[in-house]
Amino acid sequence: MTKITKSMYGIRYFDETAQKNTVIHRLNPSVKLLVSLFYILTVVSFGKYEIMSMIPMTIYPVLVFNLGDIEFLPVFKRTILVLPVILLLGISNPILDKETAVIFGHVVVSRGLLSYISLIIKSTLSVICGMLLIATTSVDDLAKALGSMHVPKIFIMIFLLTYRYTYVLIEEFSNISTSYSLRAPGQKGINHKLWGTLLGQLLMRTYDRAQSIYSAMCLRGYRGEYYKGENIIHHKDYAYLILWIVFLVLVRFNNVPLIIGSIMTGAF
Repeated sequence: MTKITKSMYGIRYFDETAQKNTVIHRLNPSVKLLVSLFYILTVVSFGKYEIMSMIPMTIYPVLVFNLGDIEFLPVFKRTILVLPVILLLGISNPILDKETAVIFGHVVVSRGLLSYISLIIKSTLSVICGMLLIATTSVDDLAKALGSMHVPKIFIMIFLLTYRYTYVLIEEFSNISTSYSLRAPGQKGINHKLWGTLLGQLLMRTYDRAQSIYSAMCLRGYRGEYYKGENIIHHKDYAYLILWIVFLVLVRFNNVPLIIGSIMTGAF
């Protein structure tokens, strides 16, 4: 299986996962979107040295993984893709801020290193949260949630069509790559002399395919507006939203690990 085909199946993995019928999947998409946004804002709001305080923030993804019946490894693999960017963004922290923060035996941990670790944890948790939202909510439901939050229709349509066009682009490139490999067996990759020609073919084929899809949409009644449908919020959705907001507020303004440690040692 070629890399481009693997990428295609990788994108479809989230579409397939979003069609499950679990407790998390049945929740209102607007509620899941609000909880995810509030979670990411809470994670980002922690101080750059508050590593221990962020430990309870792992409860949310753990529960969603279990209640949503989502495999950890596929989500983690996609999270790793953004890790190099995160590492590059904070690589200067340990170099610029060398003031001692903690000493473990003979190991000295600087404030810069703590802030670097904090950045990695924040970014990882935020990306995992976004991945879980996509894995438990279909793209159409996300568009419906954005519409209910009064996001401009043009942005919703750009989001939807870009997502759909990505499929078309990958599928057409997969077809071109397969055709080339059948005509040039044993050759690794595509000859650089043909890159321009194949790129032109790819753009023309994807444009033609996208035009056919658009024509099909118009025949089915599309007139430039995305039909949102009803957005009914039940009592369980309100309960889910309130519980997580209360939990996140408590964790943000209270050092829960410190409180638990004090209770266990009898110092509270």
